[in-house]
Amino acid sequence: MRRAGTGPEAEDPEYAGQYRLEARLGSGGMGVVHLARSASGRRLAVKVVHAEFAEDPEFRARFRQEVAAARRVSGAFTAPVVDADPGGERPWMATLYIPGPTLAEHVKRNGPLPTEDMVRLAAGLAEALRDIHRAGVVHRDLKPSNVLLAADGPKVIDFGISRPSDSELRTETGKLIGTPPFMAPEQFQRPRHVGPAADVFALGSVLVHAATGRGPFESESPYIVAYQVVHDEADLAGVPRELLPLVQRCLAKDPAERPTPDALMTVLRAIGGPHPPALRGPLPRVPAQRGRGTGPLWGDDDGGSVTDAEIGTDTGTDTGTDTGTDTGTDAEAGTEVPAGDGSVDAVPDGSAPDDAAASTSRDADTRVRAGSTDSADSAHAATAGQRRHKTAQRRWITVGVLAAVMLGAGTVWALQRDNDGQRSAHQQPGGTTKGAAWRPWKGTLPTDGSGGAQGEGARAAFCSYGGGALYCAGRGIDAARLDPADGKVLWWQPAEANRADDGTPTAPALSGGLVQVVSPDGARLRAFDPKTGHPRWSRDVASYEGSVYPSGDTVLLVAADGVVTAVNGATNKERWSHTVPGHARPAFVSYGDGRTAYALTTSADGSHTLVTAVDTARGTALWQRSFRGNLTPAGADSAGVLYLTGTDDQTRTATVVRYDPAHRAERRVALATPVSATSVAVRGGLVYLLCADGGLVAVDPRRTDPAAAQRWRMETSVGNASPLVAAGDRLYFSAADGRLLAVDAVGGELLGQTPPRTGKAQKSYLELVPAPVAADGKVYGSAPDGTVFGVSGRDPARW
Repeated sequence: MRRAGTGPEAEDPEYAGQYRLEARLGSGGMGVVHLARSASGRRLAVKVVHAEFAEDPEFRARFRQEVAAARRVSGAFTAPVVDADPGGERPWMATLYIPGPTLAEHVKRNGPLPTEDMVRLAAGLAEALRDIHRAGVVHRDLKPSNVLLAADGPKVIDFGISRPSDSELRTETGKLIGTPPFMAPEQFQRPRHVGPAADVFALGSVLVHAATGRGPFESESPYIVAYQVVHDEADLAGVPRELLPLVQRCLAKDPAERPTPDALMTVLRAIGGPHPPALRGPLPRVPAQRGRGTGPLWGDDDGGSVTDAEIGTDTGTDTGTDTGTDTGTDAEAGTEVPAGDGSVDAVPDGSAPDDAAASTSRDADTRVRAGSTDSADSAHAATAGQRRHKTAQRRWITVGVLAAVMLGAGTVWALQRDNDGQRSAHQQPGGTTKGAAWRPWKGTLPTDGSGGAQGEGARAAFCSYGGGALYCAGRGIDAARLDPADGKVLWWQPAEANRADDGTPTAPALSGGLVQVVSPDGARLRAFDPKTGHPRWSRDVASYEGSVYPSGDTVLLVAADGVVTAVNGATNKERWSHTVPGHARPAFVSYGDGRTAYALTTSADGSHTLVTAVDTARGTALWQRSFRGNLTPAGADSAGVLYLTGTDDQTRTATVVRYDPAHRAERRVALATPVSATSVAVRGGLVYLLCADGGLVAVDPRRTDPAAAQRWRMETSVGNASPLVAAGDRLYFSAADGRLLAVDAVGGELLGQTPPRTGKAQKSYLELVPAPVAADGKVYGSAPDGTVFGVSGRDPARW
C-alpha cells in the first residue's frame, strides 16, 4: 500500500515486511528512514530504499552488501540489525532505534565539544572502528552525520557504502561514492584499494569537526576539497592540544603512517587518565596490531587521477542518514606520495613466536636495517587563524614515553642475498638458526636471475607444500623453494624468456620426488631437483592443450583423441597409454596421495555424469559409476569415499552426493537453498561450500533432510575468494586483497584474518586468487602485492 498524493512521502510504503512504519525520521540520497515498532513494542529505525533504486540491479547488490556488513558489525558500537529483506520489491533493513542526535546536529546546535567530551568521543569511535575492522568491514563513509551520540557512547551507523576491501562492488566506471571532506586521499587516488586506514583518516576529520565545527579541509567546491585532501596539510586550528598529535597522525597522507584503532585506544587511555602525558609533535608510526583485521592498510603505489566522482553532500539528520544528493563530478586528484624502498627478501612480522621463551637470535645471513620505520612528518604549529601550508621537510621524531608504548619492535630485518647468476638454479646460502622458535614471516619472490625483489607489476604467487618445503611460482619464476621456517628463498628457476609473462602460473607439484611445473602458456612441463633446483627433465605438452594432471608420482596427459598417457614423475618415462572406457576426453582430479585419480565426463545435456576411479600406476579402472545429474567431484576421504556436488538448471549448487564404492552406496541430500558455490572442500565427512556472495555453508551428506543436513552457514563478505582449504578443524581461504581468513570448521565462526596486502596486481590475478597452503600447523599465503607469508595456525586471532 502507498500513500496517495504527489508530495515527497507519496512513495512511502505503509509497511516494511511485518513492521508498520509510524513516522519518517529522515531521508537521504538512497532511501528513507522510518520509525517503526516490533511486535514486542521495541522501537526500530527502518531504512527503505527509494523506488527508483529498487529497479537497479547494481544498487540492489550494494544494498545486499550493506545489510551483510551491518549484520556483521552489529554490537555495542553500532545499531544492531533486527531484520531485513534486501530482495524484496522495496528492499529494507530494520535496526534498533537509538535515541540521540547525530554529531553533526549536536555541533550545529551547541557548538564544538569540550576537550573532555572530545577524548570520550575519540575513544568511543576508535573502539567502534576496532570492532568494525575485526569483522572484516571497511565503513568508507565515517562522518559526523553517521555518528549517533547515544547515552552510552557514540554509535557508528549507515553502512551504505561499506564493504570488505576485496568486494566486487567496485567503481568500475571510475565513480567515487563518499563525502569529500571526510574521505581519505586513497579514496580519490585508488578507490579500488581502500582499506581500514581510510576509516582512521575519516576519524581524524570527524574529530576536527567535533572540536571546531568545521572540517580539516573546506571549500564550497567538492573539486577543491578533493585536491586539498590529496595535496594540502589539514587546518587543525582549534583542535585541543591534548589531541593534536593524534589527529595529525590520523590525517597522514600515507595510509601506512596512520595508527590502528587499537593504538589509538592505547593513547586515548593515557590522555584520559589522571596524569596525561605532554604530547608534542605527531604520533610515531604504529606497528600492525595482532587483532583480527585491525592492522593498518598495506600501502600500494597505484596512483592516478579519478573522474566522475559521485559525491554525497553531508547535511546530517537526527537519524544519521546521509541526506545529500549524488552528483556526478570530475574530482581532480594528484599523484600519491611514493613509499620508500623497503623491499626485502623476508621480513619477520613481529608476532610472538610459537614458543614464548624462544631465543631471538638470527643467523649470520641477517642484518638489521635500523631507523627505517620511525620517520614521521615534522609537526607544524596550529595557531588561531592559520590556514594551510606545506610541510617544508621530513625529520626523525621520537615522542618520549609514548614512543616506547607504541613503537614496540620497530626494526626491520632484511636477509642478505647471494646472487650467483652462473648457476643453473639461483641459490641462497645458509638457513634458519637451529633451535630457534618458528616466527611468522613475510617475503617476496625474485623476478629474475638477478634476485631483485618484486617491485612494480608484482603479482600473487601460487604455492604448494611437500617434503618439508614450500614451492612457489610467480611472475617470471617457474619455481622457487622457500624455507617454511623463515620464508628464505633457497633457490629459484626463472621462466624461459619467451614465456616469462605469458598466462597465469600454476602452483608447482611434487611428483616422483621432483618439483614439477607447467609453464604459464601451458606448452612445457619442467621438473627440478627439490634440493638444488637443477633441471632434471622437460617435456613438450603443447599438444595436450592444458590437459595435464599431476597425481601422486604420476602425471596424466590427456590428448584431444581421448588417449591418456601416464608419465612417471621421477623419470619422465611413460607408464601406460590408452583411453578410459566410456570417456571421450576426460578431466581428472585426485586427492590424498594421488594413487587414485577420478576421470570425469558429463553428458552434453547434463543429465548424468560418468566417474571412473583409475589406478594411476597401472592404468586400470578400480570402479566406474554413472551418476544422475551434472556432478563435480569435491573430495575423497582416506577410506575412498567420494563426495560430489550437483548443479541445477541455473548452474547453482543444489545437491551434495556421498558415494561409498566399497558398498556401492550412494546418498544425496538437496540443499535447503541452492547456492552459487565457487569452491568446495571436504573434511571429516562434511562438505563445505564457499559461495560467490561470500556465504560459507557446512553440509553433512549423511543426513537426508535438507534442514538437518546444513550444519551451519556464515557470511564472510568475501565475494572473490581463493579455493577453500580444509585442515584439521579449520577452513582457510584468501581474499582478492591479500587477506588470509581462518574459520572454525565446527561452529562456523571467523577466527581471524591477516591485514590486506594490495598491490599493482594484474586483473587476471585478482580474478584467480591463489589458494593458501596449510601444513605442519602453519598456514602460508600469497597476496597481490607479491608478498608470500607464513602464519601460525594455532591462534588466527593474533594474525
